[in-house]
Amino acid sequence: MKRLLLFTFLSCCLLSFDQSVAQTVPDKKITMRLDSARFNDFVKQVESQTGYYFYYDATRFDSLTLDLNVTDLTVREVLDQVFRGSEFEYAIDDQKRIFVTQGQRIITQLQPGLFNPDAAIDGSGITYEGPDDAMKEKLLSSAESKVHDIGIKKHRITPGNSTMTGYVRNAITGEPVIGAAVFIDSPSIGVTTDALGLYSLTIPRGKQVVRIKSFGMRETQRQIVLYSNGKLDIEMRESVIALKEVSVKAGMDKNVVSTQMGQVKLNIKNLKQVPTVFGETDLLRTIMTLPGIKSVGENSTGLNVRGGSTDQNLILYNDAVIYNPSHLFGFFSAFNPDVLRDVELYKSTIPSKYGGRLASVLDINSRDGNKKKYVVSGGIGLLTGRLTVEGPLVKDKSSFLLGGRSTYSNWLIRALDNPEYNKSSASFYDVNLHVNHEINEKNSLFLTAYTSDDRFRLYGDTLYTYQNQLAALKWKHTFNTKFYSEYTVSHSKYQYAMGASGLPLNSFDLKFNIQQSNFKADFSYVLDPRHTLDFGLSSIYYKLSPGTFTPRGSESLIRPDELEKEQGLESAVYIEDKFEVNPRLSLTGGIRFSFFQYLGPKTINKYVPGFPIDYPYQDGTETFGKNKKIQNYGGPEFRASMRYSVLDNLSLKVSYNTLRQYIHLLTNTMSVSPTDIWKLSDRYVKPQIGDQVSLGLYRNFRGNKIEVSLEGYYKNIKNFLDYKGGDSLIMNHDIEAAVLNTNAKAYGIEFMMKKMTGKLNGWISYTYARTLLRAVDRESADAPNDGNYYPSNYDKPHDFTMITNYRLSHRFSVSLNFTYSTGRPYTPPIGKYYIDGAQRVYYADRNQFRIPDYYRADFAMNIEGNHKVKKLAHSSWTLSVYNLLGRKNPSSVYFQTKDGQVNGYQLSIFGQPIPTITYNFRF
Repeated sequence: MKRLLLFTFLSCCLLSFDQSVAQTVPDKKITMRLDSARFNDFVKQVESQTGYYFYYDATRFDSLTLDLNVTDLTVREVLDQVFRGSEFEYAIDDQKRIFVTQGQRIITQLQPGLFNPDAAIDGSGITYEGPDDAMKEKLLSSAESKVHDIGIKKHRITPGNSTMTGYVRNAITGEPVIGAAVFIDSPSIGVTTDALGLYSLTIPRGKQVVRIKSFGMRETQRQIVLYSNGKLDIEMRESVIALKEVSVKAGMDKNVVSTQMGQVKLNIKNLKQVPTVFGETDLLRTIMTLPGIKSVGENSTGLNVRGGSTDQNLILYNDAVIYNPSHLFGFFSAFNPDVLRDVELYKSTIPSKYGGRLASVLDINSRDGNKKKYVVSGGIGLLTGRLTVEGPLVKDKSSFLLGGRSTYSNWLIRALDNPEYNKSSASFYDVNLHVNHEINEKNSLFLTAYTSDDRFRLYGDTLYTYQNQLAALKWKHTFNTKFYSEYTVSHSKYQYAMGASGLPLNSFDLKFNIQQSNFKADFSYVLDPRHTLDFGLSSIYYKLSPGTFTPRGSESLIRPDELEKEQGLESAVYIEDKFEVNPRLSLTGGIRFSFFQYLGPKTINKYVPGFPIDYPYQDGTETFGKNKKIQNYGGPEFRASMRYSVLDNLSLKVSYNTLRQYIHLLTNTMSVSPTDIWKLSDRYVKPQIGDQVSLGLYRNFRGNKIEVSLEGYYKNIKNFLDYKGGDSLIMNHDIEAAVLNTNAKAYGIEFMMKKMTGKLNGWISYTYARTLLRAVDRESADAPNDGNYYPSNYDKPHDFTMITNYRLSHRFSVSLNFTYSTGRPYTPPIGKYYIDGAQRVYYADRNQFRIPDYYRADFAMNIEGNHKVKKLAHSSWTLSVYNLLGRKNPSSVYFQTKDGQVNGYQLSIFGQPIPTITYNFRF
């Protein structure tokens, strides 16, 4: 405080000295005569006769004419005469700058309340008085009250537009603020920041008040004088609620005004409000509460989006692909909640820069790490513990974020009463590293690394392990205020292994892995405030090891076996145009060309032409050398969407997408399994092709606090892979003969009502959806259901979810969730018969019966520590109860034959309430 007073006192002394010196130099007198002259002519004459220079918005004075006849008058006397009786105001500072404004007066003298800490005075001594006291309350910091000169400073501001660009960052951590609204009120022009906090705002030149809003951040503004294209970085502070809640509405109408459909964005604050099993924030389980997103089982984190299988989702972590997003039998997601910033899901209008999957894109982003100070945070639960360290490498320039998570679940397994299971074991860990560095204002680097390991052994002697690894390096380069680019190189790897050693004669090791190396370049060019062009290219090199089966130990009688490796190259180019025709109509159109090459070395089977691809019709083999092209696929993918605003808070949207997928997940289990096999498209396994049309209504109520959406969709999928009954997918050299090519159709209606502000918040979603399959060769003996349509394994027509959060006080909040869904289909045996004296089971048509409906309620309470800013650690407790009603929801139905009788059983994962408690801390 003493330093502030001393600085202010010295500033006053210097300012007084400058003013006294200025007063010793007499001003030149003005003599002029004007008849119906423009204001610009008046300015030129004053500037030519004196040492003063004008600053004003020329568009506000283009209709002003002057009749003036003065002789030997001072500048102030002339200006008093010119503006007397008008709505225009002027102010002159000590540097002989004349500021001319309309409806707002600029004061260039230090106010009497200088030493009042609430006074709004900037470093140059210029403050602004608005028409009422509301403006004074907003100008609480020097950054807000200071006049920022943007661009190359000129004596005269020419009419027209210029572009201001920069980064919006958190003032405390230095991290980018994503999705912040940067805008001016008159004329109404605004943009939102991108994933790196960058904005590019094209507005009229001259004096402007730029406002910045973001959910969870305190609203701020900047006074600027825009001369030409330039840069202004902005810092925002988090919104700290002292007495009552403040609703920040920035971007809350995005669902209405954007052309995007089927897009959901959740930040980490939203994710942490949803109770989950074992008490840890789970990104994927929160995503499953949204309309149009299902899962086949309670212990599965595989996503089925709008009729798509789990492999039809592109899951990106900082732009690198992750293949298995789950831990510990699917009970935990692979993403540490402490390192996450936000997640964005596209399921309808998928931007042209994404490709390679049919159903959805799940874009997960980590935080950048604190650029201001070192922070340690973590949590301890019943089954898992986590720790995160972050801080600056070079203050305000670069930072790191290192997070680790592990489990100690074996104590719970050993506590089971069943002796067959209490000798099992299960564990996992994951480690995240993210480093970012700002080289200069035009270049930034981002490095991400991730590794995870899972291993479990059930009551048998078989050990299962699987690992994810990825690394990504991104370079963001800004060419100018309208043109910027991102270049990303990444490498992803997923592998699993099974090993049995209980019986030496039968001990074995089974391994599989898939790797992909990726390069992409994305460009964005802002043609004008209503017109943005995105374009780019990408290339992915796949390398698969489909399986190796080897004996373990010298006593094993297992015969070694290895499937041939597979290679493929997928490339794409795209261009997309976003155009706002007028305030009510916006269009987005794009096209993406994708290409795929299946490469050698490889030996493939040949089949008799005109006959089914099946074992009896094999006709020799064909061998291809290294990098030889075995099969080519490719074609255009169209993306189009339109938004028409019927009212300011009501819009109609329509979209159409076509997509191609060249990689497949082969599985005959109901949910995602670590031993599922990935397969590239080849001569016989063709790429999946999907097209989807969507129509939606979006309406906001109560000042954008409540969002309501209704979407309908219809989707066709070609070359969808199902499996033939009785065939094995593991270590199968003739995999093309074990799968069944089908066509699929999916359609549905999705309703969602969301309220994310206020003491009571959350969302309600309902989905009616069907997914039906039919064999391509309807006459084949392997065609299920006699060649007619049959439900997919994840066809669950009705799905309802309610997420509610209520904040009792600043420290206490409770959450109550409810979910209901139709039971998934299954195929039961309906009879038995005998062939050659052996009993056979006769099954019903595929997936014509359903397990009982599913419903579940969860409850959680969050207790935060006191809100003192300065204390050793900030902590909180989370108490939750998963499956509050204790319902034994069947996850699956299976059948066993015993003593000649076929018996059916229901399997429930959680048949009783699961209470958990978690302690979270932050230093």
